[in-house]
Amino acid sequence: MFRHIFIYRLKVLMKNKSMIFWTLIFPIALAGFFRLAFGGLTEQGTFRAIDVAVVEEVRQEGFMDVMESLSTGDDRLFEVVIVDMDTARGLLDDESVAAIITVQDTIGMTVNQSGFGQSIVKSFLDQYNNTANAVSNILAENPAAYESIAEDLRSRVTYTVEEPVTNAKMDITLNYFYALIAMASLYGGFFGLEEVNNIQANLSVHAARVNVAPVHKLKTFLYSTSASLLIQYTNMLVFLAYLRFILNVDFGDKFVLILVTTFVGSLVGLSLGAFVSALLKSSEDVKTGILIGTTMTGSFLAGMMFGDMKYIIQTQYPIVAILNPVNLLSDAFYALYFYDDYVRYSQNIAILLAFTFVFCSATYLIIRRRKYASL
Repeated sequence: MFRHIFIYRLKVLMKNKSMIFWTLIFPIALAGFFRLAFGGLTEQGTFRAIDVAVVEEVRQEGFMDVMESLSTGDDRLFEVVIVDMDTARGLLDDESVAAIITVQDTIGMTVNQSGFGQSIVKSFLDQYNNTANAVSNILAENPAAYESIAEDLRSRVTYTVEEPVTNAKMDITLNYFYALIAMASLYGGFFGLEEVNNIQANLSVHAARVNVAPVHKLKTFLYSTSASLLIQYTNMLVFLAYLRFILNVDFGDKFVLILVTTFVGSLVGLSLGAFVSALLKSSEDVKTGILIGTTMTGSFLAGMMFGDMKYIIQTQYPIVAILNPVNLLSDAFYALYFYDDYVRYSQNIAILLAFTFVFCSATYLIIRRRKYASL
């Protein structure tokens, strides 16, 4: 009986064009738009040397040596051009440089707007001028200290060590795609909604026949839901393949856990749709609208439309983040990619499985008690 119902439901669901569109075609199209919109954002997380124009009105060997050291190498801080003042002003007006550094008895700077690069230039010049003034004051009182001061400046000690949190490549667009995957997973709720509707005799002739058939309706529901889960999980695998191999979205190297996470997401989506359909006695259109509204609200709070929203919710309203399946699922992918340990990932998966258990249990309790006076 399982084999008959399972294959029958597979054939029926695969012919449901509307369902396939919302669970596969729509997420693929949306991901393509995301890639077009976020194409240049990946470069924003990478530091680029700051363009500055240096006008040397008074020769200062020490300062020019410092500028040369800071403008060479792969990790250089500045891109320096040495020009006269008229040329420098032209470059500044054209926004070809962030600032003009004027080398006189004191080192000054000229800008025509504020920004990240200008702030770095100002911070560097303040530090240099403070150090130069301190050295001048010390040498005025003790000229013999010149050698020791020069040695100290050459061998400055750094008391902090930079330790990366993760070896993963930083990409500020990944959260948008992870939230999109979570949204697509919860769109599997359309299958769950459909399966519950198909055993509610007051909604369709098909459901009425299921209720009078010599097979327990809960068994029929489980068999049919298995077919829905297979189709939803297959859709998600196709979607992941599209993201990884067509759009080059990076998921890290934990391939097996990515598949497990996707399966858990499909379970959550299917169980959520079944719960909504069983809980409400409204029409199918109303149930569909509520399911879409719930999923899209969760996607917004998870940062799919506005990236900073995920941070705002997690810091200001952490309980909302915990109760949002879309956030939990996207955060599970995030944890797999960025962290070497599995603490955060395990917490997300555990809560998602708890949600699945609650949704399934509630759906079962509601369905098994529902009776019909006549069919």
